[in-house]
Amino acid sequence: MDLPRIVVPDDYPPVLGPSAAFRSLEERADIRYHDSLPSSPAVLTERIGQAESVINIRSSIEFGPEVFAACPNLRVLSLWGTGTDHVDLTAAADHGIAVTNTPGVSAVAMAEHTLALMLAVARDLPRIDARTRRGAWPRGFVTQLHGKILGVVGLGAIGLQTARIAKGIGMEVIAWTRTPEGKPVDGLGVKLVDLETLYAHSDVVSLHVRLTPETTGLIGRRELGLMKDTAILINTARGQVVKEADLIEALATGRIAGAGLDVFDSEPLPENHALAALPNVVMTPHSGGVTTEALEAGLRMAVDNVFDALAGNPRHRVA
Repeated sequence: MDLPRIVVPDDYPPVLGPSAAFRSLEERADIRYHDSLPSSPAVLTERIGQAESVINIRSSIEFGPEVFAACPNLRVLSLWGTGTDHVDLTAAADHGIAVTNTPGVSAVAMAEHTLALMLAVARDLPRIDARTRRGAWPRGFVTQLHGKILGVVGLGAIGLQTARIAKGIGMEVIAWTRTPEGKPVDGLGVKLVDLETLYAHSDVVSLHVRLTPETTGLIGRRELGLMKDTAILINTARGQVVKEADLIEALATGRIAGAGLDVFDSEPLPENHALAALPNVVMTPHSGGVTTEALEAGLRMAVDNVFDALAGNPRHRVA
């Protein structure tokens, strides 16, 4: 029996290649594997060729109408991760291509990372660590999170898990979501509010929304102006959800107290970026969901999604 041909066009830096999920994939498919990023849509289509399925690891290049039109045999596009902003879902549907993602597998990892950023900013840990290493013995008051108000923007799997963890350390949690139906807010003790109320009352605002036309630039000068001057902004969603220039101004002028960022407008962060010069920012390189446990679970789901879709039973389908 002929094995299905699956292309991995963009595993760089490599995560799928070294994994146990990849070893199982090798036994089930004819694989065309690339551990470099395609430099253009033309290179991407060349790599896909006549394959039926693609496992997409990185969101660095768009899957647009021209890619789908040039790959007539493509039936399944399996995304590792939850973000779909680099895929034209309408064009995929027009070409009869099932697009799947891996929801929920990194929820715990991302929520833990959100908490880590909250604590790092509130406790000023990077600066204190650096000074202690240089022989200083820094003193000064820092902020405790117990008893503070966390505002969660978006109650998907990650937002809900963040709310659970925050409640566990004694924070009060308020939240906003586009889809309140079926959310276990009462059981969690989370109060739903409108966005303006959330911005005005939260000591920490944490973003957990997908990047869509509606959420692009969701946080700008006006929204930052509604926040307390002691507030901390955490973004582990997508960089474009926040207007970066407005955030830099708010941080530099003390309009808000600090920020913890795992995502940025441009990634990797350009050298000598203005955010890097701000002492009240803690940054990580879009790595919040990359734990050993979440990584393997997500990669296995991405692989299984291909075979489920080819069998006519696509799971975790987004288009």
